[in-house]
Amino acid sequence: VQLQASGGGLVQAGDSLSLSCAASGRTFSDYVMGWFRQVPGKEREFVAAITRSGLNTYYADSVKGRFTISRDNAKKTVYLQMNSLKPGDTAVYYCAARYSSTPYPYYTRDSDYGSWGQGTLVTVSS
Repeated sequence: VQLQASGGGLVQAGDSLSLSCAASGRTFSDYVMGWFRQVPGKEREFVAAITRSGLNTYYADSVKGRFTISRDNAKKTVYLQMNSLKPGDTAVYYCAARYSSTPYPYYTRDSDYGSWGQGTLVTVSS
């Protein structure tokens, strides 16, 4: 599956931003989707994941209560709604996909994902 992330930009602390990741190529509903982020010089970190059906979601503690991951399988798109943004959220955000033969799994390690989008930069000013 090919992924194309979009929606990044420059915002102020406390603002909201919504990222999108459009998929093409394979049956989108067969894929677990995740969002990760990376700051230059640091390892890529898990942000959120959503199961194939979208019924279950998982978040890093640092974003829990502020970010929401969702998906629209008909549109082959996964979203990341980010509220109450902080300067510490500044990073390049990547969407990722992993095929799953069952509906239940989710994955939080970047090594678990086989397909990646190109990344979109989110900058939060104080």
